[in-house]
Amino acid sequence: MSPNLIPRKSLADEVASALQEKILKGGYKVNQKLPVEAELMHTYGVGRSTVREAVKILVNSGFLRVLQGIGTFVEESSGFNEPLSHRMKRADAQSIAEVRQILEMKIAEKAATNRSGNDISKLEHFLSKRNKAADKNLVAEAVDAHISFLLALADASKNEVLSGLYKQFLLQLKADLTDKLEDTAFFKDKRDQYQNLLDGVLRQDPRKAWHSAGKITGNMV
Repeated sequence: MSPNLIPRKSLADEVASALQEKILKGGYKVNQKLPVEAELMHTYGVGRSTVREAVKILVNSGFLRVLQGIGTFVEESSGFNEPLSHRMKRADAQSIAEVRQILEMKIAEKAATNRSGNDISKLEHFLSKRNKAADKNLVAEAVDAHISFLLALADASKNEVLSGLYKQFLLQLKADLTDKLEDTAFFKDKRDQYQNLLDGVLRQDPRKAWHSAGKITGNMV
């Protein structure tokens, strides 16, 4: 099962998330001026530098705008320019797993159709490396090989938009696995499922690849 951990955040990230949630829930209205720094410092129990960094995060995400000498205001299109990586930080594990399942199934299907001989070589190499690391209980090496296998699968789809979006999810998956796993049982348990996925791609069988990926991600792995 995919680790249901929230990635570690800095204090500024925590304050930014709290402010962002209040904005999204209507606690601060569009074009409303935020409280002054001292009030925000008191509210969240943090220092001035943390408040300023939190505000900067939300400005860059499109939630706030700063008018020099006047104050900080809620942006009219709150969150419209929010990077996906920021949005994923506040998403729940179930939502992330559902989107990842959709992406991975389509990627597997496209990889089975479009893969090259070089793609197959990479996939076989990383899956073999993953299995060997799992057998030796080398957690970090197994995680690296696992992510490399999924990256190679995404590249084999030959769809840059699809693979680019998927890679955002892999960044978080790698962090989650690194934080969560204490041994390599996860990789040993799923060995056959990933081999079936590779076989579907190898045989250029998009239906098998699709269903194999669905079985894997359906179990939130």
